[in-house]
Amino acid sequence: MLLSQVEAMREQLRPSERKLADYVLEAPREVLDISMTDFATRAGVSQPTIARFCQALGFSGFREFKIRLAQSVAADVPTVYRDVRSDEPAAGVAAKVLDRTIGALIAVRNSLSSDSVATAIGLLSEARRIEFYGAGGSGIVALDMQHKFFKLGVPSVAYSDPHTYTTSAALLGAGDVVIAISNTGRTRDILDACRSALSGGAKVIAITHGNSPLARLASVGLFANVDEDTDIFSPMTSRVSHLAIGDILAVGLALARGPALAEKLAEAKDVLESRRVDV
Repeated sequence: MLLSQVEAMREQLRPSERKLADYVLEAPREVLDISMTDFATRAGVSQPTIARFCQALGFSGFREFKIRLAQSVAADVPTVYRDVRSDEPAAGVAAKVLDRTIGALIAVRNSLSSDSVATAIGLLSEARRIEFYGAGGSGIVALDMQHKFFKLGVPSVAYSDPHTYTTSAALLGAGDVVIAISNTGRTRDILDACRSALSGGAKVIAITHGNSPLARLASVGLFANVDEDTDIFSPMTSRVSHLAIGDILAVGLALARGPALAEKLAEAKDVLESRRVDV
C-alpha cells in the first residue's frame, strides 16, 4: 500500500518533502483531484519538490504517483496502524495482530512488482544452485523457503550463521542465485555476503524493504515495505510478508519447470503418504 510506504519513508525525506508526505497521509483522496500546481500551493512547496518527492518513492513523476495512490485508496485496506496497548484484552490483541497481518499482505499484493517477480522466477528457473541467507528471525524464513524449494529439483541450502553464509557466498559463481531475506535490509553480514556473491558472478534476489542498502545492491528486489515497531516485538507482519513472497517464488518456479516436476512431486507425495499412520 502506497500510504504505508509514504509513512515508512517520512523521516528519511527532506523537510519540504515531509510536508507533501503529511498532506498525502492526511488527505489522500483530495490529492487525487488536484493538479500538481494546486498540490504545491496547498502543501506550501515548489513543484520541483513534488518531482523529488515522487522520485524518492520510486515513481517517474506526479502522474505515475497519482495512479498508484488511486489504486492504494481504492484497495480500502483494513486499519493496520492500531497499536496494542499495555492493558490490551486478549480479544483486542487477536484482532489487532490479525488486522496488521491482513493489512500487510494486502499492501504487498498491491505494491509488489510483477516484472520483478517474473525476473526473479526466470533467474531461479535457470539456477544451478540456490542459497537462502537470513539473520535472526529472517534465518527462520530462509529455512522455510528452502524447505519448499528443495522439492523442486534444484540444489538448495539455507544458512543463518554469518560465518557460514559469508564463506559460502565467496564460493558461488555464474549460474548460482542467492535469495537474501532481511526486514531492514541493513544487516552488515548479509550485505557483505551479497557483495561477495555478486563479485563471483552470482545473482542476488533480495526480499526486503524497498528503501534499503540491500534493495539497492540486489540484482532483483522483491519489496515488503512493512512499517512495524521492532524495538519491543520481533518482526511479525514483515515475516509473514516475506513468507508469502517465498511462496510466490516457489509456485512460480514449479510452474516454470513444467510437467516433469509434477511427476517428481507426485512420487515424493507417495513416499510421505507411506510414512503416515492410517486412521
